[in-house]
This record gives sequence, structure tokens and C-alpha cells, in this order.
Amino acid sequence: MLLGFGNTPVFAQQHTNGLQAHHICSASAVGFVHCNAIQIDRNAKGVTPNASSPSGYNPADLQSAYNLPSASAGNGQTVAIVDAYDDPNAESNLGTYRAQFGLPACTTANGCFKKVDQNGGTKYPRGNSGWAEEIALDLDMVSAICPNCHILLVEASTASFTNLGTAVNTAVKLGATVVSNSYGGSESSSESTYASNYNHPGVVITASSGDSGYGVQSPAAYNTVVAVGGTSLSKSSNSRGWSETAWNGAGSGCSAYEAKPSWQADNGCSKRSVADVSAVADPNTGVSVYDTYGQGTGWMVFGGTSVASPVIASVYALAGNGSSINAASSLYTHTGNLNDVTSGSNGSCGGTYLCTAGTGYDGPTGLGTPNGTGAF
Repeated sequence: MLLGFGNTPVFAQQHTNGLQAHHICSASAVGFVHCNAIQIDRNAKGVTPNASSPSGYNPADLQSAYNLPSASAGNGQTVAIVDAYDDPNAESNLGTYRAQFGLPACTTANGCFKKVDQNGGTKYPRGNSGWAEEIALDLDMVSAICPNCHILLVEASTASFTNLGTAVNTAVKLGATVVSNSYGGSESSSESTYASNYNHPGVVITASSGDSGYGVQSPAAYNTVVAVGGTSLSKSSNSRGWSETAWNGAGSGCSAYEAKPSWQADNGCSKRSVADVSAVADPNTGVSVYDTYGQGTGWMVFGGTSVASPVIASVYALAGNGSSINAASSLYTHTGNLNDVTSGSNGSCGGTYLCTAGTGYDGPTGLGTPNGTGAF
């Protein structure tokens, strides 16, 4: 459970299948958002922070799970990460992560990495330990999925929809082909005020569906973005080598305000249904992240749909088709290129598909998870 308002991290404890974890950002008031990252506590059994072989899924694991051409694709693509506040160690932490896993360097000096403020300059906002960990997570996931991509980090002055929307617009102006948003706030009647910031034809915009189970948040609710849900990902002896179920923390449901896009045909929701697609988000099957500015220093394990949004954004970058598709529309015409997730739920909604995974479309996992880049 998240406690309090504002933008100071609140380390609310939660138990996830025997492991302790906490949300790294606080709840948000109307007009503001919180990041959607969850950290497994550093003293949890089986977690080995600061080890030479860090806990959590690494790039090879994620590339294998989703059958991705990460080594050969992504050249010429720029994935933008939009977050609030500053991580002053973002570039150095990114370098540590990439070196650990044998990925090519991505630096300001070689032109691969660029950090700007919400207006495109270098007047960075103040630091914030929770959002810094979110930034580290996002940068590491882009690196894991699309190591050949350029990365643009745009830091908003605060966690308001106004400032984050400005940052999204800046990312597009600076040439991002895909923009990932690992944050969200509760839907409200005023959300249409910010909708245009997340509507950029020719640029794919992804957004986390949330980490509090059944329920819808913005910007994932906008019908111009790809709403990204979450799964629990485990190694398996099946032909794929992996199995997935819906993560019980993933957000989903029927928007209260946003119109249903033409490419969405489920009949249990007259408005926009969330999510469209999904990827690993369960902190119990979390990913390796390196950060030195947050509450901890070194290697950590993270989950939340904050993992899934940059993963999916980077898959779009690998496909390189962002300029020719309309938001999530291609997913709905290429379902054969997705892993259908058919079990698990994220809450109570009368037993319908909006909170219960099943064959075909469902709320927590959308149409499924990537099986290569054909659906993107």
C-alpha cells in the first residue's frame, strides 16, 4: 500500500510471495503521478546486492524470454525515458550496468546517451532518491532489450502531469522514436487537460498500467498510448523455455473517461480498456538494476510495471516501425506474434476478463507478451 502524498519516497512494506518489497515512490495527489517501481528489500533471502553476479533477470534472460533480435536490431532508434527529478549518477550507473553484462558503452561522449531537463536544456531539477532509482531501472531496461539504441533521458522538474507532459513533448522534439513513461496517477475528470502531450503520431508512447492491482491510471488510459500491463515470468521446461502468468499487482480495467480506440474490440468495456500488452513486472521475478543515488547503493532487484513499460518501448525500437503504426493498433492485428498469457488475476471485477487472464485479450496482460518483434 502507498502512503502519503507529494514526491518524497515512502517505503511502504508489502509482502510478495514471502519476499518483502516496497514501492519507491509515494502516492500522488490529483494532477501528480507516482513512479511504478517496486524494489525487493536488500535483505530478502536469495537477493545478493553488490555481488559480481547480481540477482534478478539480466539482459540475456529477457532477450531469451521474449525471443528478441537485440544483438542485431535497434540501430538508428532513440528510446526516450521520461521521469521526474534528477538522477545525478544516471550516466555512470548506466555504464556499470552495461559493463557488467557485456553491452556496448552508451555515453554522452560517444553520442549514445543524452540527458536533458524538461525543456531540452541542462538545468536539471533537484535530485530525488526514489525517482533516481526509477531512472536507473528505466535506463537499464532499455539497455537490456535494445543495446544498439540511443537513449534520451528527459527529467521533469516535478512529478506533475504538466511538467511530465512537457518532458514528453521535448522528447519527441529531440527525435525520440519511442517514449517510455513508467509512472501514473489516478484517473480524474481533468485528465483530458494533459491528453495532447501523449498524442504524437509517428512516435510510439508506452505507459505503465500501475502496480496496485485492478484499476486504471493515466497516462496508460489515453487511447493514443500503448498501455503496458505486467506478468510473473519464470523459467520453464516447455518449448519456449519460459512461462508467464498475470501479475497480481498489474493495473487494468475500463477507463472512466477515455473513448475506446477503433482497434480495440472487447465488448465488456464501452470505453478504453487497459492494458494492450505486457511484460515481466512481478518483483518476485524481478530484474537486475544498478543505482548509487537511491536508498541503496549497488545492485538491486526491481519489479513493477515500471519494468514492463521500457521493455515494451524497447521492443518497438527493435522493430523500428514506430513511424508507420497508430499507437497500439498493430498489436491487435498481429496477435500470433505474442505469447498469450492465460492464467492469473489482479483483483475482483466479477470474474470478467478485465481482471482475470484468459485466452485472447484480458486486462492485466492485454494481448500477451512479445514473441519477437512481429507484433510491433
